[in-house]
Amino acid sequence: MSDLQTIRKPVATELEKFQPYFSNFLKSNSKLLNIIIFYLLKQKGKQIRPLLVFLSAKMFGTVCDKTYQAAAFIEMMHTASLVHDDVVDESDMRRGFWSINAIWKNKASVLLGDFLLAKGLLLAVDNQGYDLLQIVSQAVEEMSEGELLQMEKARHLNITEQDYYQIIRQKTAALMVACTKAGACSVGASESDMQKMADLGDCMGKAFQIRDDLFDYDASAQSGKPVGNDIIERKMTLPLIYSLNNCSKSDRRHIIKLMRKKQKSPTDVQQVIDFVMAHNGVEYARQQMKNLSDKALQILATLPQNEANQSLVDIVSYIVDRKK
Repeated sequence: MSDLQTIRKPVATELEKFQPYFSNFLKSNSKLLNIIIFYLLKQKGKQIRPLLVFLSAKMFGTVCDKTYQAAAFIEMMHTASLVHDDVVDESDMRRGFWSINAIWKNKASVLLGDFLLAKGLLLAVDNQGYDLLQIVSQAVEEMSEGELLQMEKARHLNITEQDYYQIIRQKTAALMVACTKAGACSVGASESDMQKMADLGDCMGKAFQIRDDLFDYDASAQSGKPVGNDIIERKMTLPLIYSLNNCSKSDRRHIIKLMRKKQKSPTDVQQVIDFVMAHNGVEYARQQMKNLSDKALQILATLPQNEANQSLVDIVSYIVDRKK
């Protein structure tokens, strides 16, 4: 598996320029907002989304101002969604840092998220990037719908496999679709190529989420996510959904009863993990993830073969093989 440093090589210069470009655009007249934004920017993650935008653009042409605008717009939407998520989930930590709401409380966090959304919209409108506006706005709409669908289904613990795929398509894949499609759009790719890039982002996003869900059953992972955390939080993910669809009625009733418990003991959590392992839930989810990564590679095989394409091939492998 290639590491991220190798994957970034074709767009290393662009990514280096992007960080100050992004920081500069977020400057505000509010002193408090600038302090919070400075704190937020220190938490730079893997930059997967800007990386996808730049690679998708470079595969079809030369990175231009519109590509930077697309990457910044998507990064603002993504960051706003994380800040709002921490408020909704009452999370105190994010990437090993105290969350915004833990330090500055919910009101400042919600307003920061609103500010980021507004800045993203202004960036697109001021540069007449209405095609980018449509791509990213559609992603934000889907992300909101996905969160609400998950909330609705979590109350009753009745998520089907079809529901699961709809939720992860909207919650996770929608933003990756925006990255790959907006990157291609920024350099004038054809409609058919943009559709291929949207399909690529969809496969990558779904595979990414399934890999995240598998960490719940993997004690050897370095994800920072405790084993069984989804079970504790009553989240129905693919390994569990598959197992519940392939077991006896009595086993299903027992596991659902455990999942409904507000306070689960370590024994309860281990029972669910053992149940999923016994019913090949993890193996099934891994196979579905592989099917999605294979489909992504098939799409890339039909697109221009260059350095950027190879890096996108490597990202597909990175998504399914990562340990965190």
